Amino acid sequence: MNPHAAQSVSPLTLLNTLKTYQNLIYHLIKREVIGRYRGSMLGLLWSFFNPVLMLTVYTFVFSIVFKARWAEGSDSKTEFALVLFAGLMIYNLFAECINRSPSLILGNVNYVKKVVFPLEVLSLVAIGSATFHFAISLLVWFIFYLTFFGIPHGSLIMLPLVLAPLLLLTLGLSWFLASLGVYLRDVTQITGVITTALLFLTPIFYPMTALPTEYHLLLQINPLTFVIEQARDVMIWGKTFDWKTWVLHLLIAAGFAWLGFAWFQKTRKGFANVL
Repeated sequence: MNPHAAQSVSPLTLLNTLKTYQNLIYHLIKREVIGRYRGSMLGLLWSFFNPVLMLTVYTFVFSIVFKARWAEGSDSKTEFALVLFAGLMIYNLFAECINRSPSLILGNVNYVKKVVFPLEVLSLVAIGSATFHFAISLLVWFIFYLTFFGIPHGSLIMLPLVLAPLLLLTLGLSWFLASLGVYLRDVTQITGVITTALLFLTPIFYPMTALPTEYHLLLQINPLTFVIEQARDVMIWGKTFDWKTWVLHLLIAAGFAWLGFAWFQKTRKGFANVL
């Protein structure tokens, strides 16, 4: 790989990297997923049992203990848990990547010393691993929904499109934080605080309509709000896809992805000196 091309900020460079190293990315994601459960008795099955356990707990706590109901939903004891879990799946996808990003380079110092290794793929690997766990959680959600409510709405097939802006935004932020984490070690602590705050500042445990109107703008600034609200629309309520807002979010997210990539490429030449 041309060392000058490795520091190029052109989107074509990124596309070329994806094409050239697609097998490497796949095997690193596979190693990442399998390595998380290596040594445990159930191994990869834990990726299935964990969301099953969490969804069961949510169902018990919110529908039986607190007798919570979603404002737009019915009086079903399990519907609230499924609505809540849909939001948490997306939040966890985002939070897992963001919390890991500051240590991506720090945790792979051996790759920094290899001139030909494409360091930018580490963020793609982190997102790939998080997406795998999201897919398993989605399977659990689907099984529960099928059991209690029957076949989901056909609009569910739009979910990958709903997630596209979030994945692009997360990728851009991951590149930015991975680079920043090399030079500023406190970033890991900061991202942990921010993602924890986002858990409660995002309409996950409550609908946006539950808040006074003056707070709606604050929630709409949150990039997770649109994705989670739209995901619930296509997964649970079967509502029409909001194309105009989606295109706007996609363009903004693509811009953030490119800015994050550009920042990473411009700052990577100093990694070896710092580490």
